[in-house]
Parts: sequence; C-alpha cells; structure tokens
Amino acid sequence: MLPIRAVLLALLLPLLAPIVGAPPAAAATREDADHFEAYFPAGDGINTLHADVLRPKGISPDKRTPVILTVSPYTNHSGEPLENGFANEGPSDRFYDFLDLSRILERGYTYVMVDLPGFGGSSGCNDWGGNREQDAVEAAVKWAASRPWSTGKVGMLGKSYDAWTGLMGVAQRPPGLEAVVAMEPVYSGYNYLYNRGVRFTNSVLTPALFQAIDATPGSVNDSPQYHVNGAPQAWCYGLNQSLQQIDSPHDPFWLERNLLPPSRGSRVPLFLTQGFLETNTKQDAAFSYFNRLGSRANRAWYGQFDHVRGWEKTADGERSQTGRSPQRFIEQVLDFFAQHLKGRGTVRPGIEVQDNLGRYRREAAWPPADATTLWSRLNRGTYADDGTNQATGGPDDTGHGVWSVSQPLRHRAWLAGEPQLRVRVETTAPRTNLVGLVYDIAPSGKARLVSRGANLFRGVGEQFATFRLYGQDWVLRRGHRIGVLLSGADSSWWVHAPTMDTVRVESAGIGLPFLRRDRVAFLPGGSTPRLEEHLRQTAPVSRATIRGADRTFSLPGRLR
Repeated sequence: MLPIRAVLLALLLPLLAPIVGAPPAAAATREDADHFEAYFPAGDGINTLHADVLRPKGISPDKRTPVILTVSPYTNHSGEPLENGFANEGPSDRFYDFLDLSRILERGYTYVMVDLPGFGGSSGCNDWGGNREQDAVEAAVKWAASRPWSTGKVGMLGKSYDAWTGLMGVAQRPPGLEAVVAMEPVYSGYNYLYNRGVRFTNSVLTPALFQAIDATPGSVNDSPQYHVNGAPQAWCYGLNQSLQQIDSPHDPFWLERNLLPPSRGSRVPLFLTQGFLETNTKQDAAFSYFNRLGSRANRAWYGQFDHVRGWEKTADGERSQTGRSPQRFIEQVLDFFAQHLKGRGTVRPGIEVQDNLGRYRREAAWPPADATTLWSRLNRGTYADDGTNQATGGPDDTGHGVWSVSQPLRHRAWLAGEPQLRVRVETTAPRTNLVGLVYDIAPSGKARLVSRGANLFRGVGEQFATFRLYGQDWVLRRGHRIGVLLSGADSSWWVHAPTMDTVRVESAGIGLPFLRRDRVAFLPGGSTPRLEEHLRQTAPVSRATIRGADRTFSLPGRLR
C-alpha cells in the first residue's frame, strides 16, 4: 500500500522538517482545471475535512456536473518533500495520470480530493480504516453530492488505501454514491497485516509509517487554515501502533475494520481490480467480498499483475503492467462512470480474468459456475516449526515439511478458484505455524507456486484448521503433477515466530477447484512483467521426494 517514496519520507521526516527554503517546485495546478479548496464537517461532530476541487476550466460556478471523488491519506499538498523541500504548490497530483489519460474534466466531470482525518489539511487523527475514516467517507460523499455545482451523483476512484475508502463507500451506501472504481484495495484491515494469525512483513512497519505520514506538514505555500486544521494530533499515534499489533481477527478493533459483513448485498456498482500475484494489498477475501455484493452492474479485472493501476506501465514506459492496453482500462472506467453518473454507457457487467498463460477471457462469475472442487487426502507426517522454509529458492531453502505429490496428469487441467485445506495436527507448544503451499511440478522436477496460505494454531494438543488458500487461474499441462507441501513457514511471504515444535500432521486434505469446460475464446491481452517474474521463481523437487510423497489425487476428467 505504501510506495517506496512514502517509506523514505517517513524515515527521513525528522531531517526534512527544517528544509523550508528550497526553490519552489513546479506548480501542481492544471491548465484544464479551475481549482479551489473547501472545508466541511467530518461527520463525527468534531473534526473538519479538507477538499481540493478541480472544476472544468472556465465552467460557470453554478454549472452542475457529476463528481469523481478520491478520499485518501496520500493527497497532502506537500507532495514529495524529498524532491521539493515542502515547497510544492497546488493540489496533490496523485491521480493526474488518470486525469490526463481520461480527460475527465473535459468530459464534464468535477474531480474532488478529500484528505482523510489527520492527513493533509484535515483535522483529527488517522484511524486505519476504522469508524472515524468510514464516517469521513460518508461525509465526503454527502458533501460532494450536495454542492450547488454537483448533479448529486458521485463516483469514487482510488488505488490501494484510497481504493479501501471506496469500499468503505460501498459498505456505507451514502446517498449520492452511484459507482466506485477500486484498484487493488484492502477488504479488511486485519487481512492486510495478518493471515489467520501469522504476520506479514509490514505488520509493524506500516502502522508506524502511517503515523509519520499523518504527522507530515503541508507545503510552505499552504494557507494558515490548512496548517492549523491539519496539525498533528499525536495522542493517537502510540494507541494506533499498539492496537494494530493485536493478531486475532475476532478482536473488536479488527471487526470494526472488516468491510465484508457491512458490504454484503450492497447495490453500489463496483469496478474492481485484483492481482492474483499481488505482493502488497494481498487478495485475502477479495473474491468472497465481490461475490457477496448485490449489484448486477459490477465489473472486475482479475489478472496476473501486482500492485498497479489498471492503466499503469513499467518505469521505462515500454510495457503494460496488466498485459493489456492502458487505454482499454481507461475506456471501461469512462463507460462505467458514464453509465452510472450520466445515464449512458455500454459497459457489460462481469469479470475479465487472466490465466497463467497470459490470456484474458470473460466470465459471468469467478470462480466460474462450472468449477468443481475435488478433494484429495494428503500424507501424514511431521514438520518442524522452525521458520526456515521458503516457497521458492534452492534445495536448502525449500521443501521442508510434509509433501504430497499427485500422479502425472493424463491431460490438461484448469484450476480456477481458491484451494481449500483441512488439517488435523498434534502440537506440544502454543502458537505453532502451518503453511500450505500448492505447486505445479513439471516432469523435470521444477515446481512453480500456484497458491499458498497460513494459519496459527493457538492451542496445544489436537488442533484443527479449515481455510482457503490464495485464488488462482492456472492451466496445468499434461504430464505435470500437483504438489502440496505442509510446512512451518514461507519466510519469503510471512514473518513467523517459530516455536521450534515438531508438529505432527494426523490427517489432511486439499480441495482443488477445477473447470469442467474448456475455454477457447479470449480477449486482447498478454503476459505481464509480474507473471514472468513469478514463473522464474521455482523450487526443485527431487525424484526421491516425488517417489516418497506419491499419492493418488482426485483429478478432473478431460475438459469438455
């Protein structure tokens, strides 16, 4: 969720504070916009939110337009202080790339950026997706819908954290919110930092960094009102940091920040992107979230990409990060907003999904209706909860645990959905780790990771767990095998606290979702840089390991 430049800013913030005499940066105002600022109540009866409003250039003040809204922690006027010495002018340019590519202002929309509480020019303190921020989103939508220059129809747009705020809008359903475009969002604050009790690498650093971003002052060119209203309220920084170290998803702190229950059945149309290979805002709960919404107008792109915007290119500008034309995504977003904010548009609802061969296709739902889960028993055995295993790497780094390897596939098979793992173990220490890894093993023994998931056993003695692993859309070739490894770690993905316990797997099973029908019609698109990186990351599985772990899996018949 945090770009590297934000990380560097937070780490260097104390050193940057005195730098106020640097040459002013180029103004961030736009030639196609009339810009003004506004302040309004946050909805909690205490705080005040700050907004930057970009109206089409030269438009009459009373001319009503639909509004595209971003509610964000990233729209501080200071921009990139490492580059401009807090001397930036004008509003944040966070989504100027979208404004440039879409020409949304020329098309008769107003674009509004609202700072979340504690960030930029908004008062209060950051809340990591809690009620304070959820209420602020609702207040922002109502404010934008009620302006004399607004038609009353608001669409939200964001990526990462400000896509999370879009999903807060989906959950809140405020009047005036007609559509949301959310690229690589968070669905649950807990799931961003933990996976069923097991920490991700960012579980300590990210909370600290957001307190630093909260404390970042505005530009030296900002008004006194901006600085006074956005002055840091440090009383909450330590509290935020400590509460986010609670590793149980059932704690009230985390239940408040779980958007799945309040979003269920919401009819606010959503256009979602989710990368199967996300390394930042992981896909935990993404598909359950989307499939429980109530609007028939929802759209999604699921693909083999990372934490990117739908129109984003590589740093050299040579390749699309999604494997598709950036303009294709822009056009679909424009049609989506036109349909729901202007009453015209041609966007078809449904999902465009990309497989591991780089091919996009259209599905009415994902997992598709013809995906059938086949269960197979896994081998018993023991593994060490020592934190040493990795999903991919050399022979010394990988393969530590209990292997189960299928018979060779007699024909091509297509996995589409989220594998499920059922495990019964015996432990002698509390808080032991379990990681499940699913592989596509070539005849050469080279294994590529298909899916993974983790669980923390909190008790001692006989322990049970049933959980979903990461979803994937993966074609397995004839002659390949499916491998499942039960281990104490994937240290490349999680930060484990090893107990050094020897965990006995008493029984286990894997449910793998396979398509019954073949797909032969595909949409424009191709491989992605992230997919190619993923396919290069392998683990060796020796013939001796395969012989010793051989099991008869339930495998699908030939694709029809």
